[in-house]
Order: sequence, then C-alpha cells, then structure tokens
Amino acid sequence: MAIAHRTLGTGPRHVLVLHDWFLTSAHWGAFLDYLDQDAFTYVFMDYRGYGDRKYVTGRYDLAEIADDALTLVDQLGWERFALVGHSMGGKAVQQVLIRAPQRVERMVALTPLPAGPYPMDEQARDLFFGSSSDPSKRRAIIDLATGHRAGGVWLDRVVRRSLDASRQEAHAGYLADWQSSDLSDAVAAVTKERAVPVRVVVGAYDVALTAELMRATWGLWYPGAEIVTLPGSGHYPMLEAPVALATTMEQFLGA
Repeated sequence: MAIAHRTLGTGPRHVLVLHDWFLTSAHWGAFLDYLDQDAFTYVFMDYRGYGDRKYVTGRYDLAEIADDALTLVDQLGWERFALVGHSMGGKAVQQVLIRAPQRVERMVALTPLPAGPYPMDEQARDLFFGSSSDPSKRRAIIDLATGHRAGGVWLDRVVRRSLDASRQEAHAGYLADWQSSDLSDAVAAVTKERAVPVRVVVGAYDVALTAELMRATWGLWYPGAEIVTLPGSGHYPMLEAPVALATTMEQFLGA
C-alpha cells in the first residue's frame, strides 16, 4: 500500500516536503497558494502517528521518517528530488540525505534543527518534554518560537490542530530522538564527498533557531549554505510570511 501523502502541482521538478514536530502535511496555510504548480510537483508526507498516518504505529524517530520518505519517492518513481523540511523536518531531511546522498538535488531547511543534539537546560526539558501531555506547554513553546507576537486566537488554534493531528506517544517519541540524536559526523562525511546546495530560512523573531546558530551549525556542515532571514516571521514562516517564504524557496529550488 502506498504511503499516504498530499500532492500539489504537476511540474517537472520534484520536491518532497517534511513537516515539523507540532503540525502535519495539512497545515501549511496560504503558503500553498503561492507555489508554482507548473514548475514543481510538491509531495507532503505525514510521519507515523501524525495526520493521515495518525494510526500508523512505529518507532517514531528520524531514521524511520527517512526510511518512509525514501519508500514514498520510490513509489512515486522519483529517482532524484529536492527536499524541504521545517523545524524537526529540517533534521529529518538531513537523515534522508545521509541515506541517499546521490538522489538529493537541493535542500531547503525552514527554521530547522541542526544535525547535532539540541541542548536543553532543566527548565527547557520540563517545558518540551511536558508538552506531549500538557496543551499549555505546547502553547508556551509556540508563543516563544514566534517571538510573543501572535494573538491568543492564533496560538490556541495551532495548539488545537497539534493535539488533534498527532498521537501523544508519537509526539513524545520524535522529541526524544530529535533532541538527542547526532547526525553531524554522518552529514560532514556526505558533504565532504558531494556539495549539496542548501538554503536555510530563518525567522527574524525565532528566538531559539537563530541565524547565528544556523551559521555555527548548518554553515559549518554544509559549506556554501545560504542563510536567509525573513523579517516578518518567527518559527512558522509558512503561516506568518507565506508570500516571502514561497518566493525565497522557489528562487532557490528553481535555480
């Protein structure tokens, strides 16, 4: 049985899109209205435990996401493709690259996690690891990541979508993996052999995944990586600055 996915466009350039830790393939908002469907074919895949695959069980880790992603592109008949990953998806696309470096043409990482472990002090661990069962902690993370700029209605809506769209054990499992896993040596080995064009998009109001952090991580492991800051966005550029994001993303993917 084919892995459930959403397709947008019929263009000759193939792009696989991996979502973040909170939302799913269905939650990219108005951003989708501004994508060039004649030039690109976009495929959005849900992870096990999320969205259209909410009741598909698994290990809930990045390696499993990568394996499913490669199974899906094989089912689609794609030999080569570009990758787009948001947040946790930004770390997941690096796992795909490690698995199949010769098949990846380009990567766009949206407010992404770096390849290495993500350090957390005791307070951050309580907030993040408590968020799988506590909606108020999910809300606090989203509010922080968007620079305390969003209204309560928007924050509540994102939290509700997150709760409805994922299973608690999947949410917790992916966190345990993305927070601790270290892909940096494997990424460095790949990029030493092959220069993969990469554009990293950062939200100006994202207080955690900053341009400075991207230069110290993505910039180190991906020589020549372009780091672009969107001035009107925090951690969710597809929702906060959809036109600007679609423009900068497709300029790079279409190069």
